[in-house]
Amino acid sequence: MNNKRFRAIANFIYEAGILSKTPRSGLWFLGTGRQTVAEHSLRTAMIGFALASMTTKADRNKVVLMCVFHDLGEGRTSDLNYVHQRYGRMAEAQAVKDISKSVEFGHEIAGFFREFEAQKTLEAKLAKDADNLEWIATLREEEEKGNRKAAAWAKSALKRLKTSVGRSVARFLMSTHPDAWWFKPGDRWFVDRKESYRRWRTDRG
Repeated sequence: MNNKRFRAIANFIYEAGILSKTPRSGLWFLGTGRQTVAEHSLRTAMIGFALASMTTKADRNKVVLMCVFHDLGEGRTSDLNYVHQRYGRMAEAQAVKDISKSVEFGHEIAGFFREFEAQKTLEAKLAKDADNLEWIATLREEEEKGNRKAAAWAKSALKRLKTSVGRSVARFLMSTHPDAWWFKPGDRWFVDRKESYRRWRTDRG
């Protein structure tokens, strides 16, 4: 067994875990909401999967992996929002470069990060749209909870979208209530679960 090799993987796993403890700082300025970098990255990857699935010729696996790793360096640099970045840019590229040297598959992580940052390929543009759509979804959730600033912030984020599929998804995010996937007005389940369950069992035969 190569102890050095497995020690590097163990360190990588622990470092990845820091993302679940690293807050997204834009919400501090919004005034409501809490989200970690890990939470953001997970939903971004799912959105990226969806966008790539709806896009001809897109490499879906590459889009998802770019989404997974696009904020990996923030475990070392923290998350800096647009206000912070006016005064001090993150050394995120250096952080990713250092991480990439520590593990045998690091060159792949560095490649995903560089491609994402360059924004020249279809996959990179889809991944960036997924990043922004996750933020728009977060803002919509805060808007529906009563944050009056969130709507204006979401409209600004809409202007960053680069692909037609991203813009189409955004239109529906803006017009769909965040609870619509589970709460249906008039659904008897939320009034009398026992009766609704009996009807469900009857319909199943």
